[in-house]
Amino acid sequence: MRVLGLLACLLLASCRREADPQAASAAGTPGSASLTSAEAPGPKVGRKDEGSAPSSDLPSLPKGEGAPIVALDGSSRPWPPPLPEGVAKIAALAMDTPVLATPDVFAPRLGTLRAGGIVEMDPKPVSGKGCTGGFRAIKPLGFVCIGTATLDLNHPVVRASTRRPDHTQRMPYIYGLATRGGPAYATLPSAKDLSTFEPNLKTHLARWANDPVSGASYGPEIWTRYKSEPPPSPLLALDEKRSDAELPWFLQNGGRVPPLASASSGDTAKAGEFSRRNGISFVDTLLWEGRRYNVGVDLRLYPADRFRPIKGSDFHGFRIPQEARMPFAIVKSKKARIVREGPGGKLIPDEPVPWRTTVQTTGRQRVQKGKYYDELEGGGWIADDEVARVEVARKMPGWANDGEKWIDVNVTRQILVAYEGTKPVYATLVSTGEAGLDDPAKTRSTKRGIFRIHTKYLSAKMDSNVVGEEFELRDVPYVQYFTEGYALHAAYWHDVFGQPKSHGCINLAPEDARRLFFWTEPQIPAQWHGAVKGKTGTVIFVHP
Repeated sequence: MRVLGLLACLLLASCRREADPQAASAAGTPGSASLTSAEAPGPKVGRKDEGSAPSSDLPSLPKGEGAPIVALDGSSRPWPPPLPEGVAKIAALAMDTPVLATPDVFAPRLGTLRAGGIVEMDPKPVSGKGCTGGFRAIKPLGFVCIGTATLDLNHPVVRASTRRPDHTQRMPYIYGLATRGGPAYATLPSAKDLSTFEPNLKTHLARWANDPVSGASYGPEIWTRYKSEPPPSPLLALDEKRSDAELPWFLQNGGRVPPLASASSGDTAKAGEFSRRNGISFVDTLLWEGRRYNVGVDLRLYPADRFRPIKGSDFHGFRIPQEARMPFAIVKSKKARIVREGPGGKLIPDEPVPWRTTVQTTGRQRVQKGKYYDELEGGGWIADDEVARVEVARKMPGWANDGEKWIDVNVTRQILVAYEGTKPVYATLVSTGEAGLDDPAKTRSTKRGIFRIHTKYLSAKMDSNVVGEEFELRDVPYVQYFTEGYALHAAYWHDVFGQPKSHGCINLAPEDARRLFFWTEPQIPAQWHGAVKGKTGTVIFVHP
């Protein structure tokens, strides 16, 4: 797990330094990691830092209605629904196609579309400021600029970007962490291309073949998530120089990837580079002359042997059943044991308690040698620092009494409880800032207070240009900003939920992040990639 450990350390630098993950793709990030952000031709669109709460004057997105897209028990329904026949449609061309409040490229954003997203529009052109192609009004609201969007639904970028983020899985894309830097390709590379751009390829492949942690034997099935057949042995495929019978249409007959990524234009096979500190998201994979290449969300080709496939934690919390009795606790220590009273009142360790199971507690506590213990129903005690207690708030806040959804995050216990009004409905372990309850202005701790979720992305970029900590992570899943650069988001690079770990954001296991993302407000309209809610998003209360 050496590689994941490195990534976890690097992520400590990300949470507040990239308050708006998509601003970098619009304006460029000086000194960021070597993989350039994907862009499409079109005007630059003005924007403010979305780590800060947007104006309360923004028009409101429609609230979610009917059954949730993803329920708190993890079940999901088809999404997005197909558009009605005969309606006018417009498609996103850029990785970041802004949805604007008014037809002005410097207007506040209501959200964003991602390349390939198709939405209903009003066919009547709208004049405005800063967009030579004019604007179109889209459903359910907002305006997009022709240039970052197109009326041509057969545009190569649109045709090539049909795979949308997968809300049925705990992570919306296939993910990999670069173990060794290298080139990205705009076309299937020839032997000459490989010799030119990867002169040490033979040595690299020999190392990869024998690496048990990040090499050929680790997780090849992760790359083929969208394939119907299991993958062949990577080493056998390499030895036999196998190629897939069916290749993406845009790569056939010497074709090049569509011009979604700025580095993909030109006449060379190489389309930019990635470094060892890059985490990349993929939407497809293929075999070509024995070697596997993954198709990035930006449509470029990345040699799979230079990445460690990411599985992500299997852990997740649970919907609290109607009949649940409070209080209870989630075991967060692998060393947790029940202790029982021995001679003289001394507590003596007894049987172990399985990690991440729940235990029923009575609400009583005792202290021995300065350490707190919680009484268990049925007898015995358990150390309070080995569990995360779940208790109903003693005094409900006004928004709860008004029936609002809200999220309670206890930094000391590393526990999140979601409420519908006064009723707790979901509980899970989290990882807040590694500095615990220290000053968040000076340390890597999570800001405490009462906030509202105001900006959400199905996925967003996080990066750092701090010397010695440079990295770029594409498409961190299920990001929900609530103040400044602080957000709830999935963390696929560690599995220590229940312990402080982050640089300040609230890390969730990927499945928890998925469930909570679709439970909170603002809801993401169909085919949008991000949305802004102003002052009416879900309340989040972060406290000691």
